[in-house]
Amino acid sequence: MLITLKQAAQKIKAANKILITSHIQPDGDAIGSTLATLQMLRALGKSAQIFIDDDVRKNLHFLPHFEEIQRPAENINFDADLLLILDTSPDRTGKIRDLIAAPILNIDHHVTNKNDAGDLFLDSDAAATCEIIFALANELNVKITSEIAICLYTGLATDTGFFQFSNTRAKTLKIAAELVNCGVKPNFISENMETRSLNEILSMKTALNSLKIFYGGKVAGMFLDLQTMQNCDSTEGFIDLIRVIDGVDVAFLISERSKNVCRVSMRSKGVDVSKIANELGGGGHIRAAGCTLYKTLDDAGKILVEAIGKAL
Repeated sequence: MLITLKQAAQKIKAANKILITSHIQPDGDAIGSTLATLQMLRALGKSAQIFIDDDVRKNLHFLPHFEEIQRPAENINFDADLLLILDTSPDRTGKIRDLIAAPILNIDHHVTNKNDAGDLFLDSDAAATCEIIFALANELNVKITSEIAICLYTGLATDTGFFQFSNTRAKTLKIAAELVNCGVKPNFISENMETRSLNEILSMKTALNSLKIFYGGKVAGMFLDLQTMQNCDSTEGFIDLIRVIDGVDVAFLISERSKNVCRVSMRSKGVDVSKIANELGGGGHIRAAGCTLYKTLDDAGKILVEAIGKAL
């Protein structure tokens, strides 16, 4: 059921033990929003914990309270009375949803959110879920500390491409400025987010060698097999290497994570890639989206290229 942000705040106030989670393959907005919310809930005197069913890439480990994020095993030793799902729909939280029986409160900004479980506050105009959490802090009457601000700014920066993407609005920049006033140092965030291991830099060469062009130069894609992925710490930023190619509207990266499991990331300048991702079982934004295809790398590539071609 769709609810207002005020109603979402009321549900949070009524709960005592809150488990926070986000999507698998978490990005800066997922981690930033969960860590900021964790601190806000504890400021209200709530018992709160974060569980995420995936690894978190190293360039986000600098965020305050990162060490408190747990990955679930066979069970979760936390008797929550509210499951707070941020930056995604419940179906993309891995095993979390099956391990927690608490009522769901979902806060998201993805237009592809199916609204199929619990209560949902959705603001598809927000540049990032962290933008919503900034507003939620006001509803909860929680002061934004410097540590909360660092987490929120990181989410904003991630989902706007450091304020370069088309989802950057005047409101987004105003919030970023207020976070700077709360103690954020933008250079500190960017330096941490841009840090890459030697393996990642070397893997970029392999990724670029796999580059293929489709539909007369309108589509560019990279294909990373399992062996490459096993030697790669992260593919963060790889897609940006080809997104900027002159004439390319849609850029994609397919990475083989295990046998018959391939993760897809897409970026676009004009095509609504969220619709493509949604048709393939994923989701995201109009200009940035992704999905998981349970196929071989070759078959996944064929399916994706065909789907993009139809959208073009």
